[in-house]
Amino acid sequence: MAASRPRPAEGRKRGEIETLPSGSLRVKVYAGIDPLTGKRNYLTEVIPDSPAALKDAKAARTRLINQVDEQRNPRTKANVNQLMDRYLELLDVDVTTRKGYEGYIRNHVRPLLGELSVAKLDGEVLDSFYSILRRCRTHCDGRAFMEHSSSDDDHECDDQCRWHTCKPLKASSIRQVHFCLSGALTRAVRWRWITVNPLDQAEPPKAVKSDPDPPTPEQAASIVNEAFKDPAWGVFVWLTMTTGARRGEMCALRLDRLDLNTATLSIKTSIAQDGAKTWEKPTKTHQQRRIALDKVTVSLLTAYRASRESDARELGITIPKDGRLFSPSPDHLDWLKPSTVTQRFHRMCARLGWDMHIHQLRHYSATELIAAGVDVRTVAGRLGHGGGGSTTLRVYTAWVSEADQRAAGNIDGRMPTLPIDLDLLAGPSAAKPTPEPDEQGAPYQRIASDLRGAINSGILKSGDYLPTIKDIRERYRVSVGTAHRALGLLTAAGLATAGRGRRATVSRPEL
Repeated sequence: MAASRPRPAEGRKRGEIETLPSGSLRVKVYAGIDPLTGKRNYLTEVIPDSPAALKDAKAARTRLINQVDEQRNPRTKANVNQLMDRYLELLDVDVTTRKGYEGYIRNHVRPLLGELSVAKLDGEVLDSFYSILRRCRTHCDGRAFMEHSSSDDDHECDDQCRWHTCKPLKASSIRQVHFCLSGALTRAVRWRWITVNPLDQAEPPKAVKSDPDPPTPEQAASIVNEAFKDPAWGVFVWLTMTTGARRGEMCALRLDRLDLNTATLSIKTSIAQDGAKTWEKPTKTHQQRRIALDKVTVSLLTAYRASRESDARELGITIPKDGRLFSPSPDHLDWLKPSTVTQRFHRMCARLGWDMHIHQLRHYSATELIAAGVDVRTVAGRLGHGGGGSTTLRVYTAWVSEADQRAAGNIDGRMPTLPIDLDLLAGPSAAKPTPEPDEQGAPYQRIASDLRGAINSGILKSGDYLPTIKDIRERYRVSVGTAHRALGLLTAAGLATAGRGRRATVSRPEL
């Protein structure tokens, strides 16, 4: 009789359940090779010692196996530092943008989250992380310590050494940190390092409301007067103010991109800077644009170019056609450094008693254009804003509202006469407004007389723009209605032409 075969053993179970010295059970399931380290990757879970520990461990093993089968498990045990290293390695951005990201990651992400496993990030951890940044930018956690003016341990403390005072990280900087994390964790999901983006479980930092602070017209006039003590610097400031170009774009301007015959300036590149190193690159939005110049600016640039060419001839130098418009060298081959421009403008404003930066001239250009009634899309084109005007509208909403209020004030001159007596509507106890006199010498007649004199003397020629309603109001300190009546007198006399939505112009033919 043939010997009986042994009964086949039960198939090998996937995963292991180990007993720890404490009595707890550790469940361990193989999850493939870690793509970062090349080592075997295991999913583990510890079950506390209890009468039902074995049953719970088997259930945990089944759950972990299902995660592996459904590819819902993290593929790596990499920490946040390793993720950030990989993120920066593959990041494709401008050098200046990269330097900014590296600074945020080095100063905030690595110290607080760096050693934490990417798979352990969740909404609570990230919300706590943002909370720390909002409390103190140095992550002091309430500790009292001395901030020394010198890194030398043996130095003697002076007035610059002081006890630390908590200062929150700016909201805009917290948003930048958030963008760094978002970019890295989005890639981690795509690489299957993790299966769920933990940022979806956290509350993102609030968007920063733009609050541009342009110089007032009086401050702008003082800045121009101070700048023109050095004519070349004055031209730079004037052109920045009228075009709204960015600092780096102004430094990159070339002579062959300035067409004085057609009164246009082409902006195609920008100068970037990292420490002492500078280089030419595309504009911030990678868009080229052509800006129309006004008559005064064209005349100023014509005189400026003639002056620079005269100086070059005296030195026996020829300025090339593609030389820089603004340059520290007589041959105009070198560009200005953006940091030099920033520091010079800041020092100039400090002498005038103001704490300003040169980017505020860009704000000034935008707000004056919007306040003058120029549509937002045109303003966006001059500034080089992307999004077809959405950026301009978001940043300069306050000045769009101002233009809207001015439109509301202008419409009263185009409305029919009220069919009711306002005194009767207000009632007998209401205060009576002082009526404007209609006799010769009334404010609107004196304004009209001044403008008529400018036209007759040839100061204002046919086709020239007349002052805006806003200019008249500010210059003569009168109401919107009075300004409209003054222009109405000129229109009725055939000296001006005005249309709906258009600025009034001189219509008297030249003799």
